[in-house]
Amino acid sequence: MKKYNSMKNIAVIGAGTMGNGIAHTFAQSGFNVNLIDISEASLEKGMATIAKNLDRMIAKEKISEADKAETLANITTLTSIRNGVKGVDLVVEAATENIDLKLNIFKQLDEACNNDTILATNTSSISITQIAAVTSRPDKVIGMHFMNPVPIMKLVEIIRGYNTTDAVTNTIMILSKTLGKVPVEANDYPGFVANRILMPMINESIETLYNGVAGVQEIDTVMMLGMAHPMGPLQLADFIGLDVCLSILNVMHDGFKNPKYAPCPLLVNMVRAGKLGIKSGEGFYDYSENRKAENVAKQFLK
Repeated sequence: MKKYNSMKNIAVIGAGTMGNGIAHTFAQSGFNVNLIDISEASLEKGMATIAKNLDRMIAKEKISEADKAETLANITTLTSIRNGVKGVDLVVEAATENIDLKLNIFKQLDEACNNDTILATNTSSISITQIAAVTSRPDKVIGMHFMNPVPIMKLVEIIRGYNTTDAVTNTIMILSKTLGKVPVEANDYPGFVANRILMPMINESIETLYNGVAGVQEIDTVMMLGMAHPMGPLQLADFIGLDVCLSILNVMHDGFKNPKYAPCPLLVNMVRAGKLGIKSGEGFYDYSENRKAENVAKQFLK
């Protein structure tokens, strides 16, 4: 297995919000990045997002035009996993939070990658041990749970599976620091640390709304002004995606068999109705007409 300081070639699976953010972060730190997605349209959109985020950094005088050009030049887009992972030192999977999809991807990665390639997943709740079990290298499978927006947020949860070795864990911890991140090690239990604490809070906020205790803006205002949260929990749920929140809660409810993790019926119905938050144009706030919440979300990204 290569040492962190000899790692130069990275593959990122998935060009969505998390995937393009992870690719951006590695590329800006000087790594050669293969950004892989089955959809050309998703790759184009992902690269456009990276370019837009780099332009924001230029406007804030954090980087130069030359830095932007170098970062973009460090990224190659591909639609084939097999071609995209040849010779890479690390793969970071950032596909949709769906267990069957992730297991299928890791089976492909295990077959296509070199024996010493580390396989990481950006899952926010799914068992690292379960993912690792479909590979022939469970000792080299680990969780790298980046926070959104990836180029800005400092935290990376490093989750070791049951068989993940100390050497792999230490390598990824140190590698994360080279990206300017603060890695925090956690063990493999549903939701890990961040979402095990965050999602019940969001769910309880939705229950508070569902029970008629207070309105959306009132709940968010209490948490922002009373608890010094930068964004209210309902607005944060919109930002994360209500479907993602529901998926994480279902994983924890299934994993712990504890009713306190059961998703609120209001959340379930909103997801069924396609009200997923910012990405669908409507969640707890209406982003198609009322731009106030969206503007606050944009301020959070500054």
